[in-house]
Amino acid sequence: MAAKVAIIYYSATGSVHALAEAIAEGAASTGAEVRLRRVAELAPDSAIDQNPQWRRHADAAASIAEASVEDLAWADAFAFGTPTRFGGPAAQLKQFIDQAGGLWRQGRLADKPVTAFTSAFNRHGGNEATILSLGNVFYHWGALIVPTGFTDPAVAAAGGNPYGTSLVTDPSAGEGAATLEAARYQGRRLAQITIRLLDGADARGALAGTTSRERS
Repeated sequence: MAAKVAIIYYSATGSVHALAEAIAEGAASTGAEVRLRRVAELAPDSAIDQNPQWRRHADAAASIAEASVEDLAWADAFAFGTPTRFGGPAAQLKQFIDQAGGLWRQGRLADKPVTAFTSAFNRHGGNEATILSLGNVFYHWGALIVPTGFTDPAVAAAGGNPYGTSLVTDPSAGEGAATLEAARYQGRRLAQITIRLLDGADARGALAGTTSRERS
């Protein structure tokens, strides 16, 4: 069965956007149906215009569909991406997540696999803390957290973050290509695990149906 994967992210200057695209590639390689969605920008133009990279990416990203709560309802699995902001997710992503209360109350976010990815300028700029803080949301949802772990050599090659792919944007780190490969692996792993869960659910449903018919 093909999985439906929603990749929802916020990116200011394009680093998290690059990770999101790589995760989408990895998920799609399994045959999954993928929605790549950016969350709404909350910063005013006056702030964006002060950073040429931010303005450039904001203009370039305008062609990407904006995320909606319906994308969460549609998906079998999620991947959330954000730059780190003082060890936590950016306000833009958090504002989107805060709109999911209705689905949460209905139980429609529970039991769905979820993973997270992030970026910071330096290795100790809050990458791990950001992913862990998103985990608090996923616990409340009852979602099934899918970390990268040390389950593939790509994780170690990208700096060895077992929580999720994290990009060090400092050019001197020299890990850009390796990190994108780790992101592709993360997307592929998320989709593969989702497919296994969906196939298992279908098998249990078919077995239950057979048993019911035999009893009738």
